[in-house]
Amino acid sequence: QVQLVESGGGLVQAGGSLRLSCVVSGSMSAISVMGWYRQAPGKERELVTSITSGGSTYYAEFVKGRFTISRDIAKKMVYLQMNSLKPEDTAVYYCYAARGSIHWGQGTQVTVSS
Repeated sequence: QVQLVESGGGLVQAGGSLRLSCVVSGSMSAISVMGWYRQAPGKERELVTSITSGGSTYYAEFVKGRFTISRDIAKKMVYLQMNSLKPEDTAVYYCYAARGSIHWGQGTQVTVSS
């Protein structure tokens, strides 16, 4: 069983930064991919970034150069550093982990004001 809990969301002005954290319960060793999705009001959930067990990363075009995914395996944490935030980044951000099936966190709200 994998449980994920996000934190770090909040309200920030455009151009600002936030760091989201996701803590994993259980072992990370059987997790093949972790990452972050987001869902804005009225829109579908979209993949933001991911990191494989081997450390390979993927970034959606709309966050390249602004967001960075990282992890601390010893602490069982995954992070999303978000810089140069834009109002269009406003969404609920969900941590996910692929371990057989996809596991989701409860989400954390990020609001970027203009």
